[in-house]
Amino acid sequence: MITRDELIESITEIFNSQPEYPFKKFPTYAVFRHKRNKKWFAIITDVAKEKIGLSGKEKIDIIGIKLNSDLIALLLTKEGYFPAYHMNKEHWVSISLEAVTKKELLQWVEESYLLTK
Repeated sequence: MITRDELIESITEIFNSQPEYPFKKFPTYAVFRHKRNKKWFAIITDVAKEKIGLSGKEKIDIIGIKLNSDLIALLLTKEGYFPAYHMNKEHWVSISLEAVTKKELLQWVEESYLLTK
């Protein structure tokens, strides 16, 4: 498990990318982009559990990242992995910050970073 603030700090430090908050309607949604091509490689959001297929209206922190579609299919069988929230579900996956270790999560962020270069 990793907190939202810890994840933002880690991504900023490791990938030299500052979070952007581009959505007025959703001011807590943090987007990370490549500096050169401006492509997104991660988006951290807080959404109601029911929006990602869980029961309950309370919000949960998730990260959306781009991965290989075959890998996504495999990951969706594991706890804490969900079809992408508001992104292309074939190429993006949402991951609960509560259900995955920091090491595993940062591994997937790195993979997304490399795929979007």
